[in-house]
Amino acid sequence: MQKSVRYNEGHALYLAFLARKEGTKRGFLSKKAADASRWHEKWFALYQNVLFYFEGEQSGRPAGMYLLEGCSCERTPAPPRAGVGPGAARDALDKQYYFTVLFGHEGQKPLELRCEEEQDGKEWMEAIHQASYADILIEREVLMQKYIHLVQIVETEKIAANQLRHQLEDQDTEIERLKSEIVALNKTKERMRPYQSNQEDEDPDIKKIKKVQSFMRGWLCRRKWKTIVQDYICSPHAESMRKRNQIVFTMVEAESEYVHQLYILVNGFLRPLRMAASSKKPPISHDDVSSIFLNSETIMFLHEIFHQGLKARIANWPTLILADLFDILLPMLNIYQEFVRNHQYSLQVLANCKQNRDFDKLLKQYEANPACEGRMLETFLTYPMFQIPRYIITLHELLAHTPHEHVERKSLEFAKSKLEELSRIMHDEVSDTENIRKNLAIERMIVEGCDILLDTSQTFIRQGSLIQVPSVERGKLSKVRLGSLSLKKEGERQCFLFTKHFLICTRSSGGKLHLLKTGGVLSLIECTLIEEPDTSDDDSKGSGQVFGHLDFKIVVEPPDSAPFTVVLLAPSRQEKAAWMSDISQCVDNIRCNGLMTIVFEENSKVTVPHMIKSDARLHKDDTDICFSKTLNSCKVPQIRYASVERLLERLTDLRFLSIDFLNTFLHTYRIFTTAAVVLAKLSDIYKRPFTSIPVRSLELFFATSQNNRGEHLVDGKSPRLCRKFSSPPPLAVSRTSSPVRARKLSLTSPLNSRIGALDLTTCSASSSPTTTHSPAASPPPHPAVLESAPVDRAGVESSPVADSTDLSPCRSPSTPQHLRYRQPVGQTADNSLCSVSPASAFAIATAAAGHGSPPGFNNTERTCDKEFIIRRTATNRVLNVLRHWVSKHAQDFELNNELKMNVLNLLEEVLRDPDLLPQERKATANILRALSQDDQDDIHLKLEDIIQLTDCPKAECFETLSAMELAEQITLLDHIVFRSIPYEEFLGQGWMKLDKNERTPYIMKTSQHFNDMSNLVASQIMNYADVSSRANAIEKWVAVADICRCLHNYNGVLEITSALNRSAIYRLKKTWAKVSKQTKALMDKLQKTVSSEGRFKNLRETLKNCNPPAVPYLGMYLTDLAFIEEGTPNFTEEGLVNFSKMRMISHIIREIRQFQQTCYRIDHQPKVTQYLLDKALIIDEDTLYELSLKIEPRLPA
Repeated sequence: MQKSVRYNEGHALYLAFLARKEGTKRGFLSKKAADASRWHEKWFALYQNVLFYFEGEQSGRPAGMYLLEGCSCERTPAPPRAGVGPGAARDALDKQYYFTVLFGHEGQKPLELRCEEEQDGKEWMEAIHQASYADILIEREVLMQKYIHLVQIVETEKIAANQLRHQLEDQDTEIERLKSEIVALNKTKERMRPYQSNQEDEDPDIKKIKKVQSFMRGWLCRRKWKTIVQDYICSPHAESMRKRNQIVFTMVEAESEYVHQLYILVNGFLRPLRMAASSKKPPISHDDVSSIFLNSETIMFLHEIFHQGLKARIANWPTLILADLFDILLPMLNIYQEFVRNHQYSLQVLANCKQNRDFDKLLKQYEANPACEGRMLETFLTYPMFQIPRYIITLHELLAHTPHEHVERKSLEFAKSKLEELSRIMHDEVSDTENIRKNLAIERMIVEGCDILLDTSQTFIRQGSLIQVPSVERGKLSKVRLGSLSLKKEGERQCFLFTKHFLICTRSSGGKLHLLKTGGVLSLIECTLIEEPDTSDDDSKGSGQVFGHLDFKIVVEPPDSAPFTVVLLAPSRQEKAAWMSDISQCVDNIRCNGLMTIVFEENSKVTVPHMIKSDARLHKDDTDICFSKTLNSCKVPQIRYASVERLLERLTDLRFLSIDFLNTFLHTYRIFTTAAVVLAKLSDIYKRPFTSIPVRSLELFFATSQNNRGEHLVDGKSPRLCRKFSSPPPLAVSRTSSPVRARKLSLTSPLNSRIGALDLTTCSASSSPTTTHSPAASPPPHPAVLESAPVDRAGVESSPVADSTDLSPCRSPSTPQHLRYRQPVGQTADNSLCSVSPASAFAIATAAAGHGSPPGFNNTERTCDKEFIIRRTATNRVLNVLRHWVSKHAQDFELNNELKMNVLNLLEEVLRDPDLLPQERKATANILRALSQDDQDDIHLKLEDIIQLTDCPKAECFETLSAMELAEQITLLDHIVFRSIPYEEFLGQGWMKLDKNERTPYIMKTSQHFNDMSNLVASQIMNYADVSSRANAIEKWVAVADICRCLHNYNGVLEITSALNRSAIYRLKKTWAKVSKQTKALMDKLQKTVSSEGRFKNLRETLKNCNPPAVPYLGMYLTDLAFIEEGTPNFTEEGLVNFSKMRMISHIIREIRQFQQTCYRIDHQPKVTQYLLDKALIIDEDTLYELSLKIEPRLPA
């Protein structure tokens, strides 16, 4: 028979170990022994509801344990001690604390414990009480009582329901019995009618029965209908209909408000201004009135009709049919295209008209009309811009709550699709004209004007300040010092980069721009970009040390004058890399397009954009891609929607690479893919170009002319390639015996000025070496000639000697065998024509441009080898993307070390390629050096460094600091915080999520810094007790804000103005009465600049016209990003990436980064920043308002 209880001793020991380490309460207690007079000191540890005790604190195995669940703990008096006097016993009671643990059932002796201190004893009692789960047991009892009560109620209701059911059954039985009696009585009555003709017509009992029947039928019908109605009210369909009706009512209200706004625009501004334009002294002309208001009157008439139709539909409630109204409205909404297209121009005309004082005074009079409610004319002109998107959003919401079988479903879907199509057209037109307006704005800033900006194909890329280093003859740098103040002032240039030209301007004291007389307009097709100075140039060697490797050269070789060199100096390596990447990208695109244009000159007379458009897949919609009408910088339609695979394919397309597509992709790829996927795609393109590049890209890459499409492949030595590229043939030749004139290509661009000429023939086995020319030291040589001649099999097979003889110092060993250098001659070949595609000519010319590579290259394997051309072009494309990625998006690699190591491994693998061309090897080494080096040039201050400065002098007070010092240091701090935001935080609206501090820490830090600075301004003003001091503080802070405006720190302006507009400051009427009128007028001007009216219209215009460095208000961009994120989805219903949305997001991020990259040249002053960052000076909002009430109490009502 079992004598003891078995338990899991191992688990108990584990719990004892946990109790020793993590116990709720641990310490020494005295435990009463079995002998009542003896106490043993043990070390106790409480873990959950188990109390362990050990022989000592270091004991590993417990001496015993108690389960405390259901026990109670109470204090007990000290037991009397035998042999101890009363005084000693009283002292013992005072010093020791006794308590007992009762286990609540018989058979278990209580546990008597004692401790030395009363506080310790109370803590032990509280811990044991919690471990006993007494509160939980009490709560369980209460819940059990409630449960029993509810069960009793349910049982009672069941009994009542059964009784009612029985009563109904009894009533039904009684009704049936009464019915049978009625039938029997009717039969009896019919039989007895002749005898009872004098009786009454109907028995009173029958009347009662009929009343009971009528009552029961009515009661049952009402009960049934009530159940049906209640079920429908609670159904999802009814809920959806309620939401749909609410959307319709909201739409009617919004339409009524919109019509009212248009009515004010037309009757409050348009018609009065027309009358004013017809007066004797018109403040505005009729043409300007038409340009400002456009067709707003027609829009008003249209929406008045639509609003009347909506009200008529509401009057016919509940029959609510809206689709036919949209069918009537849709054809007439095209009038919005004209309004949206010219909206920006109308605002510019209005701004110009406001320069007229009479017109400005008249306009303010109109705006003072109570119907305008304080809104300006620009606000009313902006309302029609959002009407089409508002309709689209409304239809989206309607369709979300319209069942698929609803009668209006198809009509509403049709209306939504038409509106979205109209919205896309309007968006494309606005995007197309936005670039033109940007160019015109820059053209107006230049005093002399600039005709090249009137070219609609010019696309703005970037602008910024660079320092032009003076140069002397032969393009050598003069020995100047970067620290020279005169160099910084006199050499500072405002530079503008476009897709075809590079502008260099000087800024006068009045802010106007002047083009340099020499080298002010640089055509990029005539430019060669040199990133690293030539090591053979001693002065260039020294320039890297003097300028800290921040300089780069642009060698210009105009066809009608001597070449010259422009040396520019960037503020930092990061900005230098950004300029270099953009300029290089533009030059690459121009050269590729130029070469293809020359190839097509004599054969088809088509320009490059038309040639690229001949591939329908570049601009025609497909199941996995959709295009818009707007053209990108390569004159190819922009992508609207596309799958991730098609986007990666476009990124690695060998024919062209658009700058705006590359920027958009690298800014937003995290939304639809990962960096690892992008890098894997680039790696596949480099390692396996034939399997990774889609057939659609290779077909056009090796496309031949129309005359040679039916010919066979000549190169019989590469059957492997014939299998891979059987259609169309890559380099087909004509076998006709009639002589065909060879095609000559005049390559006069700087790309080929260094080489002699390229001859696509293999009949001649030798070539005369030519001399390599330096564009910076001598004028370009005679125009080179690229002849296209047949590649005959016999000529290829019988030229083994040519392999050794062709390796001259001027000949690139990576050039295919059928390419050789020769001086241009006036003869033509009598051989057949070899048709070369534009992309092939570009790849061949690129391959021939390399010179000086080590010998030992076998050119026999490359004769007419398409694989060689594909590999070289694929390598160039991968290096181009990686260079742009590393130079302009370095944060990706700083935050992802695995990605950085993978890119380094890929670049090292590229460097090990024996077939690498010299320029490819140099580009790879530059990317590798830029990626592997630490941020040695990152000398910028960080906010954490400023906060952690401990050796700075004691912070000064507000009175001892000048307004200039405060404004400069506020600008420096604001820019440091603004510059630290990585651009990936702008994706996905992370700043609006619950975990915003983890997802967007730098944006939240920027917001916190804004609030701290605003709180500091308000706190500093409220610290003064007298009125005059507060007024002086306000005037000083307004002066600081004005200096911030001059420094282009609009974030600082908003920090100060928002502080002055707080209720605690704004209500101080006595203080504001002491402020001068000039200060108040200046504050009104500052507030107008940073006002949120019209989506920060004034601030946007100011930022558009100012040059970096600047600090914009971050909230303006976050609002734009939130509007884009909420208004359009990331993916379509078919799962395609919404690349139009990505382009809009990238446009905003590029604008933010433009201001982030250009730093201020302001020296850090620790004494000022310590004051600005002192959190002890900040008073919270409630205390501020209490101080305000104490300083100026409320006036009695």
